[in-house]
Amino acid sequence: MFMDNLEKKLGYKFNNRKLLEIALTHSSYASEHGKSYEFNNERLEYLGDAFLDAIVGKKVFVIMQEAHEGILSKTRADVVCEKSLADVAQTLGVGEHLRLGKGEDNGGGRQKASIVADAVEALIGAMIIDGGYEKAERVVLDLFADKIRLAIKGGLHKDYKTHLQEKLQEMIKGVRIEYKLLREEGPDHRKEFVTAVMANGEELGRGVGNSKKESEQAAAANALTKGDI
Repeated sequence: MFMDNLEKKLGYKFNNRKLLEIALTHSSYASEHGKSYEFNNERLEYLGDAFLDAIVGKKVFVIMQEAHEGILSKTRADVVCEKSLADVAQTLGVGEHLRLGKGEDNGGGRQKASIVADAVEALIGAMIIDGGYEKAERVVLDLFADKIRLAIKGGLHKDYKTHLQEKLQEMIKGVRIEYKLLREEGPDHRKEFVTAVMANGEELGRGVGNSKKESEQAAAANALTKGDI
């Protein structure tokens, strides 16, 4: 049941659960249990990394028909960088599903961007082996859709609030932008805030975060993914 939740968020159900298990197994866990490289996620990570580059590269190439090679390369790099992968990992809840060695686990390995980012690539590799290229491509494009749109607009990994403000000020003279906290939920140590961004009283997007500031940035990022901004 524990893995079912991850598969649901991923949008893919594995035929071979062993592949899913290996994709979530860090080398530290395999080493502690006397397993060889075949039982950690490094080989699947290699495959997923290459596939992700190709799929995102193709998508960017098709959409940005007037961009030269340098812009295409930078846009792709923004989408597939460690931070983007770590963001996707957080959305999927990858960290809580990882199998880590005791030392790595005690050292905060479940929150390390490099570890969870590698696991996302390993999951992609596992999907390729399990279900083929077409199914893996569909999942990848779904997981990274917002990041691709933001990267093409030049807004990925920026201060989304500032970027949205600049965009709206270009479009609407004297625009009034405000962020409205819709609700907060969860215990004190794991609060979640839901915020809406408004322009002249009209809602443009919503975002969720572990702080008000984070939820406002997420709301701005959500607004920027909309086609009319």
